[in-house]
Amino acid sequence: MTETAAALRAVAHNVKAARTRAGLSLDELSRRAQVSKGALVGLEKAQGNPNFATLVRLADTLGISVSALMQGPAEGRVRVVAADAIAPLWTGKQGSEARLMLTTSGPAPVEVWRWRLEPDEEYPSHPHQAGVVETVSVTSGRMTLVVDGTEHTVEAGQTATFDGDAAHTYRGAGTETCHLIMTVHLPPGPASTT
Repeated sequence: MTETAAALRAVAHNVKAARTRAGLSLDELSRRAQVSKGALVGLEKAQGNPNFATLVRLADTLGISVSALMQGPAEGRVRVVAADAIAPLWTGKQGSEARLMLTTSGPAPVEVWRWRLEPDEEYPSHPHQAGVVETVSVTSGRMTLVVDGTEHTVEAGQTATFDGDAAHTYRGAGTETCHLIMTVHLPPGPASTT
């Protein structure tokens, strides 16, 4: 089985388990997450290829993290993950990408992401559940972070943090590729259960 097929099977299992725990029918999850019922049926059968926005909407609706939807069986005490071993969850038309590297365990998990933003390419994100905090650390290049319509320039060596329950956009700025590490701090409680 390929890594992609294994990842899709993990997502299928985790979506169905979370939906069942939440007591939601396919119709109700479809309505709340604004994802077609057909796509959900396919997803729970490990068919199709859900995009990043779909996974975020499902995770938010189910009250869990994106990584909880993708998480396979537990590994050893120390986990080392190579960026090229993780498929991007989002790829832009100009080559930008976002990879969810790992999620810490515990009552308030943290997702660790690697992003590459090409100049002028952007990813608009819908607001997340209350209590989510995002931190962006630019390692090279420059980006524009837009939160609630206000633009903030974040350059190499700088870190920005904000509450993720506001509309926000990540955009590559300048003439060179921007590389950044993002952490998404999830609130303790139902949102962090797997």
